[in-house]
Amino acid sequence: MPEEYWLPPGELSTIDRNSQVQNQDIFRCFGCTRSDCEGTAGCQETTWTREAGGYLRQILNARVYDVAEETPLQEAKHLSEELGNTILLKREDLQPVHSFKVRGAFNRMSQMTEEQMQKGVICASAGNHAQGVALAALKLGCPARICMPITAAPIKVESVKRLGGIIELVGETYAEAQTYAQAKATEDGLVFISAFDDPWIVAGTGTMGLEILRNCTAQHLKRLHAIFVPVGGGGMLAGIASYVKAVNPGIKVYGVEPTGANGMAISLKKGHRVKLEHVDVFADGVAIKQPGAECFNLCRELCDGILLVNNASTSAAVKNVFNETRAILEPAGAVALAGARDYLQTRPHIKGECVVAITSGSNINFERLRLVAELAELGSNAEHMLASTISGAPGSLQAFVETATTNKENITELRHRHLEDRNNHVLWSVGVERTSEIGDLLDRLQAADIPTKDISGIEAVQVHLRHVVGGRARGSQEMPDEKLYSVSIPERRGAIRRLLRALSPVWNITLLHYRKTGKRQSYRQLTTLQLCLRLNPHLILEAGLGHEWLCRRSAQLLCSAILSETCSSDHAVFQYCQRHAALTMQSFTFLLLQCNQTFYQHLSDTTCYAEYAGARSSPVLLGVQVPAGKQDEFTAAVEELTQVDAYTFAALNDEACSTFEMFLQ
Repeated sequence: MPEEYWLPPGELSTIDRNSQVQNQDIFRCFGCTRSDCEGTAGCQETTWTREAGGYLRQILNARVYDVAEETPLQEAKHLSEELGNTILLKREDLQPVHSFKVRGAFNRMSQMTEEQMQKGVICASAGNHAQGVALAALKLGCPARICMPITAAPIKVESVKRLGGIIELVGETYAEAQTYAQAKATEDGLVFISAFDDPWIVAGTGTMGLEILRNCTAQHLKRLHAIFVPVGGGGMLAGIASYVKAVNPGIKVYGVEPTGANGMAISLKKGHRVKLEHVDVFADGVAIKQPGAECFNLCRELCDGILLVNNASTSAAVKNVFNETRAILEPAGAVALAGARDYLQTRPHIKGECVVAITSGSNINFERLRLVAELAELGSNAEHMLASTISGAPGSLQAFVETATTNKENITELRHRHLEDRNNHVLWSVGVERTSEIGDLLDRLQAADIPTKDISGIEAVQVHLRHVVGGRARGSQEMPDEKLYSVSIPERRGAIRRLLRALSPVWNITLLHYRKTGKRQSYRQLTTLQLCLRLNPHLILEAGLGHEWLCRRSAQLLCSAILSETCSSDHAVFQYCQRHAALTMQSFTFLLLQCNQTFYQHLSDTTCYAEYAGARSSPVLLGVQVPAGKQDEFTAAVEELTQVDAYTFAALNDEACSTFEMFLQ
């Protein structure tokens, strides 16, 4: 079970290099019937693997470049600055099939005889190996049957089809697809192409090690401390370690596995291969139950250790690479960088060194990005998920938010359901610039008698709890006068606090579900403004620059417009600024209203009708108790938020309300 072996972030696994090699861990070619291959020496077709320098020679002579690219080493400059070391990314996601797998597949298939080429090949794969085999077969003119589990990512299935592979969707797991493929290989006389457990596959992937050492600058090579390699079956780690340790043994070579698919780490610790009962498929490209025999033996001899990373850390690495390169890796393609980051963060004494992380693939389904984005902030410690307990008295939610947030913290998620006669629980997330700020926040809440727990490290909570918080207000009783609204709030610091200040405690907030999404909206806004036409431009600039969504250029142009003789009205001022600086109605409205409060000389009333496009906003589901006869007052409060702060309110229609009431009352 993966759960039986756990390592803290950055800690290296132990390796048993002394135990005797078990029979099950000796490599033999699939389908081999030769009696001399059954001995302790293993496969007699690849005796070169046991010769001194055998893998080095095969890597130097590997046939990969008919289909593979020599990918670049790209410095992750922002991450390098953050960690105090040079981080180089080996960009295997730039291969023609967006994965390193084509290297091993082509090198293995190029060893086949003409007769084998004519009959064709078969393989089992969740996606990346399938694409590598399909591309190699297309180049070699060889038929290729690809067995994929029905759970394979559609983007990978479609890519294999475009490359001419004959797809068979079999079973729900890679293991089931592999069992079927091996049976068909024997039945139809096809060559089975392993995804990792084959010396030719290992030698093909070893060319990455060759390229890393060849393409490092002299300064980088002199300071090259370690290479971090993602591990599934172990073929890539075995290949890179075989080359690097033969050429420059002082360079560390570390493998990185997900915590939920840690078969290689457990195997190396025990001194023999183990087979996991189940694996976490979040990083499906490395979700392998059992490492390969040849791979295990090479890693046992040459690897310097394995690091384990959780899904949040992997997702944060996906974000790191996107920020550096604008490329979106699949989770398996980012585990090596996640391991490198954890390794350096837990060893602050390592500074000024150079490390390489393999970005092994970018074949990710678009819908997976939502979960990756949710986990990324937690994995980078920029966002923490917290659980707090507050009273059920009206206004308690607003008081909690006022206590919880200062100018440092920014609420990125808040989920609350009112319980009138008992304590209320709030699930919320907060963005911070430094991890130390969380300690200060927790101390502040405890001092205010608001019990709060940091639950960021519980992955099941991160993925699932936010979707089940809420429910019925008070058993089966109804919540009187409760009205539900769909609210769009601007994404800026303090937006939730501003919403609650406008409504609570006059109106009891019974439900609030909010998650920062980064969504863009465009809508038309009708606003009545009181504008000052004769202002000191320096005071306008001073009033506006304190707000993150108002740029200096917009404020300066607004000053110029007001002082211009051609702009004789507020509407003309807005049009002038919009033409020259793309000033939004939100910035324009807020700035001038702020100026009116202190610096006005002359006021005029006008109505402006303008497009407000491209603003970032997030949706909120809001429940409010609005007693009979108080609707007009509530509407006035809503109008203030709508006109000045660009919030939008929409009462849910009857069908939506009845659907929510099934679960909320």
